[in-house]
Amino acid sequence: MGVFMVIIGLFVMVLCVCAAVLRWNEMRYRKKGLPPGTMGWPVFGETAEFLKQGPNFMKNQRARYGSLFKSHILGCPTVVSMDPELNRYILMNEAKGLVPGYPQSMLDILGKCNIAAVHGGTHKQMRGALLALISPTMIRQQLLPKIDGFIIDFLSNWDNKVINIQDKTKEMAFLSSLKQIASVESSSVAQEFMPEFFKLVLGTLSLPIDLPGTNYRRGFQARKNILKILRQLIDQRRDGEESSHKDMLGYLMRNDDSNRHKLSDDEIIDQIITILYSGYETVSTTSMMAIKYLHDHPTVLEELRKEHMGIRARKKADEPIDWNDLKSMRFTRAVIFETSRLATIVNGVLRKTTHEMELNGFVIPKGWRIYVYTREVNYDPFLYPDPLAFNPWRWMDKGLESQSYFLVFGGGTRHCPGKELGIAEISTFLHYFVTRYRWEEVGGEKLMKFPRVEAPNGLHIRVSSN
Repeated sequence: MGVFMVIIGLFVMVLCVCAAVLRWNEMRYRKKGLPPGTMGWPVFGETAEFLKQGPNFMKNQRARYGSLFKSHILGCPTVVSMDPELNRYILMNEAKGLVPGYPQSMLDILGKCNIAAVHGGTHKQMRGALLALISPTMIRQQLLPKIDGFIIDFLSNWDNKVINIQDKTKEMAFLSSLKQIASVESSSVAQEFMPEFFKLVLGTLSLPIDLPGTNYRRGFQARKNILKILRQLIDQRRDGEESSHKDMLGYLMRNDDSNRHKLSDDEIIDQIITILYSGYETVSTTSMMAIKYLHDHPTVLEELRKEHMGIRARKKADEPIDWNDLKSMRFTRAVIFETSRLATIVNGVLRKTTHEMELNGFVIPKGWRIYVYTREVNYDPFLYPDPLAFNPWRWMDKGLESQSYFLVFGGGTRHCPGKELGIAEISTFLHYFVTRYRWEEVGGEKLMKFPRVEAPNGLHIRVSSN
């Protein structure tokens, strides 16, 4: 009996200490004028609830506190905005002190020169250099031929195999980007580079706790290993006989007048990591989910296959797709947008305040993050009738793509510069996949849609020739 009472006493004491710690942490953030909300535990905040419950956590907090509330997620005091009009204002007003506010783990691992981390004149310089690499002219003349050749080779031996389409689309997104960046050396560095890159990606969405075994530590170490690979690659090119490589790295390293946005080696390396990182998640996940949705909706697949068979009928057997073919893929573009909307590949955008400001009547302190949460907009029945249906035809009205609430590719001055390149990669993959193969799912694996879209046990399909 005595031991039982001691255990009960300890349990009550622990509860009291936890309650006191929680209350102390709430009092720290009870400044007059702040939005309502809860802050959770010191240091950790409500990150665990946010990552575990995802959309339900957001819905519950909005039901309690309204469309603007405070929290503490991913290591930062954060205000969450679920108000469409306020979201648009935040994204359009970087000059008023609403600058990019990505988590510390992402800034540390992607680098201080990463385009998402800089603003003002530096952002203009880095963005200019990036846009020069992925302009429509560059896509048409240099990138699309590389993508086409890579995809043909990548899909060449899938017949009569069971494959994990999740793993394959991840490989595809990474290797395709690497070939565009360093076409000659991509094959030799891929085996060493790819596992390090996958660790880097996992580390960017983690708490910045630098302890052995954490995703943050593994991601940061992966960055160091990637820096060695890229510095060695840059040095080899400078020492080599060929003075001009026709790829992204070659353009970034030019010192002549054709390169109006000259960068230092550190900036070049962070630019390369940015290109790999920003395209990887959206291209791989959208490609995987497109295959999933097309399998589940035969009518959509039939329409998509019809569009691509029409393109092949106009071409010789081995003739690559070109810019005009890409522009004619209207239904393919609609499938990509509907996949991005329904799967919600991007849940929101982070900003940070450079000074104390007022939003919707609430005070937002200097240095706080603002999470522009856009996920719920994708399922708004007023914007998208029958929002849970996979209906690419809704996007055949070109006006829907230009609506201010469509934020799959970001918004304001931070609209994704690689949007058209990503669409070109996914379109090329779908073109060759649906014209060459048929497929059926094997195993019925579970899909998770938060914090990132993934199949924990893979998504396996059995592939056969058309």
